[in-house]
Amino acid sequence: TPQVSRTVLRLEASAVRELKDGINFKKNPEDGKCYIIYKDKDKARACKNQCKHQGGLFIKDIEDLDGRTVHCTKHYWKLDVSSMEYVNPPDSFLQDELEVVISDTDGSMELVELNPPDPWTLDPREAQELQAGELTLTYMTHACMDLKAGSKRMMFDPWLTGPAFARGWWLLHEPPSDAMERLCRADLIYISHMHSDHLSYPTLKLLAEKKPDIPIYVGDTSRPVFWYLERSGVNLTNINVVPFGVWQNVDEHLRFMILMDGVHPEMDTCLIVEYKGHMILNTVDCTRPNNGRLPHGVDVMTSDFAGGASGFPMTFHGGKYTESWKADFIKNERKKLLNYKTQLVKSLQPKIYCPFAGYFTEAHPSDRYIKETNIKNSAEDLNASIRKSCPNILTWTPLPCSVLDVALALADQSNRDAITQPPNATKIYKDSWDFDLYVEELNAAISNDIFKHKSWIQFYYNWAGFKGYNLVIKVIETDDDFKPLDGGCDYLVDFMDLSFPDKRPERDHPYEEIKNRVGVMRHVVVTGRLWDDLYIGFNNRMSRDPDVYHHKFWNHFQTNLPLSAPDWDNFLQTGSKCSTTEQLSL
Repeated sequence: TPQVSRTVLRLEASAVRELKDGINFKKNPEDGKCYIIYKDKDKARACKNQCKHQGGLFIKDIEDLDGRTVHCTKHYWKLDVSSMEYVNPPDSFLQDELEVVISDTDGSMELVELNPPDPWTLDPREAQELQAGELTLTYMTHACMDLKAGSKRMMFDPWLTGPAFARGWWLLHEPPSDAMERLCRADLIYISHMHSDHLSYPTLKLLAEKKPDIPIYVGDTSRPVFWYLERSGVNLTNINVVPFGVWQNVDEHLRFMILMDGVHPEMDTCLIVEYKGHMILNTVDCTRPNNGRLPHGVDVMTSDFAGGASGFPMTFHGGKYTESWKADFIKNERKKLLNYKTQLVKSLQPKIYCPFAGYFTEAHPSDRYIKETNIKNSAEDLNASIRKSCPNILTWTPLPCSVLDVALALADQSNRDAITQPPNATKIYKDSWDFDLYVEELNAAISNDIFKHKSWIQFYYNWAGFKGYNLVIKVIETDDDFKPLDGGCDYLVDFMDLSFPDKRPERDHPYEEIKNRVGVMRHVVVTGRLWDDLYIGFNNRMSRDPDVYHHKFWNHFQTNLPLSAPDWDNFLQTGSKCSTTEQLSL
């Protein structure tokens, strides 16, 4: 049965504000089911009002002076809602927790239930003894690993060539010289999500030319991972969309399961691979993988670590966004991320941990400012933090061609042969990226015929389909250094009624000014790609008044644009006539 996520209770913002610190009992008026919400300052935890013993209802425990405990009306079992641990009987059970999701846009709260919550526990397998060389992970680059499990090979997230996010991200590490050969020889490929540092069309184009029918597996996200495949010109013929939380058997010993992300279920996924009862957990970029419920004590865990995977705050200016404020913010955010990853690894207690999926660089000369400002966590620092907190966990800082032999590592962590470092002659860091090839490909959109007709602006934003929201943006096309372009477009969009005024409206309205590199912006417009290429790729500069993140707007343009491209052929037929009429009237 596929794992599903459903909202069991929704509270409007007014009801959220009325929650008191401590224990709150809430009932869903639609189905009569009851829930408990424990509020502590700005954080909240929640569960069903149902005892694990025989399903009795909890009520407030009058003996509890701290306001944390409820007791069951059937057999007086007690639950500490602040920790979700049963205190009577002591050291017994944990209460199944619901995910608490608070909206950035309207302040409402949703309680979300995953069912089943721990799908990897279904059909358990005993761990068998492994032989040396039987189960290995070889690091390629960024988030790409080559997993050998018995006679099968599985590759994760192959980004082996070209940029990601238009022209903003480039590979830090030089992939092994045989990386493409390894990819073509793989028995299957897992791609976690649609971001271009994981789903790399330049890489997949090379793959498709040699092995178009290689099996590729993705999760059943609401926005399909391969939504852009048809327009990409890449001919892959064996893409398998699989349900969440269901074991996929590769052979008698190897199976895998794709899980959703609790924060971005529409897009992100993570992975459990099991071979002969030995588990590898790959959380990739997930913010809250599987709503925070993950297997404990896996043999290997890999996750992201670096931070810096966003335009914020480097691409913002005006108001508080001074260089010193940015530097302090980035320093604090990276420290918080490092501490969070340390605590996550400590709580899950994997036997081996490897930080990956953070090895990118802003290599293009025009992004020197971003490269110097966007300081990232180092894998070495995170692993040192983990070893200090959990000396029993073996950490691996991967380099291209380095190999983890799981059997040797499990038998003896001190065995130097458990992790094989790259051969001495191996090139570790990239020093050339074919900038011109890829930038020229983007810039080809600048001269597209649609931009001869000013009505492209209305046509594009009507296609995008975002309106009824009080926000006005000013979009300015610029050169590589964000200087306004002679002859470039400079226009306003009022999303309240999706109009394109000559000046800002009189009413109160939030306002954002967005300067976009012309080549990237026009490529995004022509192809109907998502605005991640602009925002995550550092290809714009922004100021906003007031300084508020408009989640609804950005979520739409980064995630929810139509799956089909704008019909520019139709536009040119109608737009050309319109443009000619305008010229005649002038």
